[in-house]
Amino acid sequence: MFIFTLKRLVSGVILLFVMSTATFFLAHAAIPDPTLGLLGSAATPDAQAALAEKIGTDRPVLVQYLDWLGGLVQGDLGTSWKNFQPVGAQIALKLPVTLSVVTFAIVLSAVLGGLLGVLAGLRPDTWIDRVVKAAAVILFALPGFWVALVLVMAFAVQLQWFPAVGYVPPGQSIPDWLRSITLPAISLALGAVVMIAEQLRNAIIQADGQDYMRTLRSRGLSRPRLVTHLLRNSAPPSLTILALMFVGLLSGAIIVEQIFALPGVGPLTQSSSQNGDIPMLLGITVITVVFVVIINLLLDVLLGWINPKVRVK
Repeated sequence: MFIFTLKRLVSGVILLFVMSTATFFLAHAAIPDPTLGLLGSAATPDAQAALAEKIGTDRPVLVQYLDWLGGLVQGDLGTSWKNFQPVGAQIALKLPVTLSVVTFAIVLSAVLGGLLGVLAGLRPDTWIDRVVKAAAVILFALPGFWVALVLVMAFAVQLQWFPAVGYVPPGQSIPDWLRSITLPAISLALGAVVMIAEQLRNAIIQADGQDYMRTLRSRGLSRPRLVTHLLRNSAPPSLTILALMFVGLLSGAIIVEQIFALPGVGPLTQSSSQNGDIPMLLGITVITVVFVVIINLLLDVLLGWINPKVRVK
């Protein structure tokens, strides 16, 4: 298990290096002169030249990359070109907001999707099975931002159960914090819920028809123990979907945070893109990839624990 985990960790580090390098050069290719966006209406030739010298964009791109990579290896994400504050410190202020929404969405997706998937898988061709399949088609066809706006109109404006916009830190009030992230989390989770439910349903139905399940039934195992075996063999595909959903939810949070006016990484990403703040964009990318690597590592370890064949592969 140690060698298995070590290999996954090494592959994660390689992924981080490749993604960071690709993002660096793509960002510099997409924004050849960031001084225009950073200065705005004050972008005179002299001001641009002075700013380029200050932020180092007057040097060759390869030299800039080596300097940035050297800082990254030491844990330094660089300095923002917009306000000249440390990138890591600014992301650290915004990241808890995004992670709280995404984590809540993941929990909702796992619990609701798992429950619906199990019910539909154990009772195929019943009304709940048809509801899950219909919901999967409908929710995937609806744009996420439209779903978020409907939730705001229904539960914030009409019923006034939740705030329409804003964020309350958990240190200020736990109940108000939960209320402030509930609608954004539901907006992110709806698509993931039906995807996990559909995946788990199909996996349970497929596993239920295998020879080993017939053997277990012939041994007279109780219904709860049979369901436990079904879930153990059906869990890996659903866990994989859940890990992939984490990446999608991080991307979706950028739009959702705009709709609900949450001070998370989403608005920071948008403003950095508009201003040409490449170090901030690179920092956000690195942090995102780190979380993706961690989630995938945990997934691989969990799958290896559930199914020892995975460790051999």
